[in-house]
Amino acid sequence: MKERTPLISNTKCECGHQNPVGTVLCEACGKPLDEKEVNSSENLEMRYDGVARRSQRVSPGVIDRVWNFFSSVKIAIYLIVLTLLGAMLGTIFPQESTFLNIDASTYYQETYGTAGNIYYRLGLSHTYESWWFVTLLVMIGASLVICSLDRVLPLYKALTRQKIRKHRQFLTRQKLVLTAQVEEEPEVWVARIVQPLRKKGYRVRTEGGALLAEKHRFSRWGPYVIHIGLIIFLLAVLARGLPGLNMDQHLAFPQGETVKIPDTSLYLKNEKFTVEFYTEEEMPEEFRGTKVLPKLYETKAVLYECTADCTDPSKEPQLTEVARHDIQVNSPLSYNGLKAYQFDYDLTPVLRSVQPGLVNSSTGEIYGKFELDMKNPQRSFQAGPYTLELKEKYMDFGLNDDGQPVSKSPYPNAPAFLFLIKGPELPADGQQYFYFPKQVDKEQFQQSAINDKLGGSGRFLELEVGSMSDVDFSESTTYLNVRVDRAMPFVWVGAGIIMLGLILGFYWQHRRIWLTVDSGELVLGGHTNKNWFGFRREIVSILQKIDMTVDEKSLDNGGGLA
Repeated sequence: MKERTPLISNTKCECGHQNPVGTVLCEACGKPLDEKEVNSSENLEMRYDGVARRSQRVSPGVIDRVWNFFSSVKIAIYLIVLTLLGAMLGTIFPQESTFLNIDASTYYQETYGTAGNIYYRLGLSHTYESWWFVTLLVMIGASLVICSLDRVLPLYKALTRQKIRKHRQFLTRQKLVLTAQVEEEPEVWVARIVQPLRKKGYRVRTEGGALLAEKHRFSRWGPYVIHIGLIIFLLAVLARGLPGLNMDQHLAFPQGETVKIPDTSLYLKNEKFTVEFYTEEEMPEEFRGTKVLPKLYETKAVLYECTADCTDPSKEPQLTEVARHDIQVNSPLSYNGLKAYQFDYDLTPVLRSVQPGLVNSSTGEIYGKFELDMKNPQRSFQAGPYTLELKEKYMDFGLNDDGQPVSKSPYPNAPAFLFLIKGPELPADGQQYFYFPKQVDKEQFQQSAINDKLGGSGRFLELEVGSMSDVDFSESTTYLNVRVDRAMPFVWVGAGIIMLGLILGFYWQHRRIWLTVDSGELVLGGHTNKNWFGFRREIVSILQKIDMTVDEKSLDNGGGLA
């Protein structure tokens, strides 16, 4: 294998300092180490003070190649552009998460046609939860971490180990340079300029006839503080996809019922729902006679926490009240990071339970009644000599494409129950029976026809409700938007750190002045990361304090006295 030629072959500077491979400017005296740079007259590249970085290794291994990939600013820009393009794709049509109850497999095609179907098939209807979008965010986070480490550690080393006396070529190739003749002794001249520098806020260090003045070094860390904030922000956004850290669901709470909040140990009871409407006189003229608008709707809610028997379906959970609040629009119930917002309501009565009786259709004999709860029914019932075992429950009965019964939603819109009845005059293995509590559902789904197929000609038992006293309805249903976002505080922390980094970087500039007085010659070099005109003006004003008049423009790399 052909040996790779090093791009930078510096070893030891003429000042005697041994520099790591990859160093551009000597860590001690600042002299350029690349042979091409030695004979150049252009301004020095002062980015990261010329220190060696890991991504500049000559013969990288596998880990170093990965490091180099993510430490590249160009790669980071590509990742950000790809993420922005992906985010734009997610805005073409509404995301699935913006809807309450839809069948996404048919909604997009029915609403947006072929384009909507393609959009759904490509998985763009849930772009922001997709694996490729999350991967892009993770890669951006990795790029931020590695870019920062690749630069901030060497830069910190360079800035904390600065030498006072610098090579002449380092000074004369700065962007702001002054060379002049002085008659005083080097130490005396340097001592005179120290006080004006300190009045301008500089920290000054001297070494004989050499001086280093520096201020606002902390502003150099602004971009890296921004990186830290972005990393915390990205981690918080990604953490929202973890179980228990984020929830945004729209749930139905029928009046008088206690409903479990999914993925938590909390239960919420809708004790009473009230709604008030605007009168004809209170409504604006343009709305009168068109639609009755709600003035106030309120849910008297009680929040419980399960303390025992929470996961045992055969036992009633032990609940303890933890919060109580009258939920209104913009006045949610709040408890331990969970918020329940008033979202919508439905005044249509909801079936909660029925008490059907088992009847002999031939003789009219009633064998017994039992209570059938729509949401949490028992598994077995006794009616006279007959036992009814609940085999299947469908809260919102429907048929799939294959003609098989399914439940279209978790709400009791069209409840249906499949029983296995055992007892006298029935087959040894029992007889199946389909039961729809609502009369409208019995007619729509043809209960008698279904049971004729299940029981054959020998079917003689029916479930019937005798009177309305055997039916229990909830008067209304309130819909609450239940939210949990435990990662949001970290999102705000990340945003705050980003703002701090922006302030550090925008409102202060890192300014440095090096000078040496040797054999009656003054050589001064100045560097800042921005606002060169302000820096140049500041140097001129400092020199004026020691009776040295300098033309501002003459400082632009190679000027002299005015």
